[in-house]
Amino acid sequence: MFGRTCVQSLIDTDFYKLTMQQAYLHQLPTAEGVWEFRCRNDEDLSVYVPAIRAELESLAELYVTDDQLAYLRRRAPYLSSDYLQFLKLFRLNPAMLEVGVERGQLMIRARGPQLHISPFEIPVMACVSEIRNRHRYPEVTDEQVRKSTYGKIQQLQQLADQHDLSDFRFTDFGTRRRFSFAAHKQVVEMLKAGLPDHFSGTSNPLLAREFNLPCIGTMAHEWLQTHQGLNYRLVDSQKAALENWVKEYRADLGIALTDIIGVDAFCRDLDRYFAKLYDGFRHDSGDPILWGEKILNRLEQLRVDPTSKTLVFSDGLDFTRAVAIHNHFRGRVRTSFGIGTWLMGDFGVNKPLNIVMKMVSLGGQPVAKISDSPGKTMCRDRNFITYLMEVFAVDASVRAQVLDNLPVAV
Repeated sequence: MFGRTCVQSLIDTDFYKLTMQQAYLHQLPTAEGVWEFRCRNDEDLSVYVPAIRAELESLAELYVTDDQLAYLRRRAPYLSSDYLQFLKLFRLNPAMLEVGVERGQLMIRARGPQLHISPFEIPVMACVSEIRNRHRYPEVTDEQVRKSTYGKIQQLQQLADQHDLSDFRFTDFGTRRRFSFAAHKQVVEMLKAGLPDHFSGTSNPLLAREFNLPCIGTMAHEWLQTHQGLNYRLVDSQKAALENWVKEYRADLGIALTDIIGVDAFCRDLDRYFAKLYDGFRHDSGDPILWGEKILNRLEQLRVDPTSKTLVFSDGLDFTRAVAIHNHFRGRVRTSFGIGTWLMGDFGVNKPLNIVMKMVSLGGQPVAKISDSPGKTMCRDRNFITYLMEVFAVDASVRAQVLDNLPVAV
């Protein structure tokens, strides 16, 4: 169930790492950032440091082939020729990574130009997850992966017998926390064969190409966080990020993230211009029903027809939760679901890791993601996060929860 290497190519990643890298190349090629890895469930990963360090060194060998570039050019025409030429030459530089033990826990930190360190996020997480699984679950076989996945396919088929799921669609978002590349590939192949009417694609370009699937992805949290460290008033940073995305991609890739500060702050920044311009919005923290109702209410206030938009849900989903959300909003707005860890990392005989790698500063200035789940906040500068919440008028009760859940400063 494990291969010689954890990551197979520079496009064995999430597609939005490519779309954001193009925007960095064009709009801020020299901005310096810092990213940090964090294990949210406090499992001791420090014992794997030597293996992780060796695997991350091997990332320098990854590159994009001419065939892969031709695929990207054909399937993603909004990726510009100059960016694809850059990508052909691009290599990950492990010298920008620091790997060790800090406060008894695995520490991985990336420093350098955002253009060059942002692409580390997905392969670093995939490597940590697979190395840990090699040591902790060496007995997991492809047959167990197949049996578990077949059970999940049957679960959705049974739900389809009980509900009208003719317009239910989900996408693989599982690269970062997958059990292994081999498992990821096997599950994608099974989903394509077993759920052709519901499985709409994958965020992984390598597997999208291999299985002739749509490749899905737009922006991630880092795009909006980056603008907190640029030359904008902090209160304008979210609007600047949305505007600059439009500048880069015009009418393409029009799904916006909403939980950098929280959905309430996002809705205040969502004017009629952005509401009409963007195709939809992605949920990644907090109560999905409450979030969706707030987005729909804001669209109606702005006189924008919600049925013309798509809500993408991507926070800790399985089929049961996704179908419940779909049923709640059916007929009022289009929905789509990005399902990751449950599909690609949880096979019933193992416990997946809850890991993240997020940017914490840009240009020497702290940045933060507050989210709609206070426990997801990742910022070590208490003064900055307090100021950020004041600027965006975050509710007092939420402020208290965020501050109570901040990581310990180093």
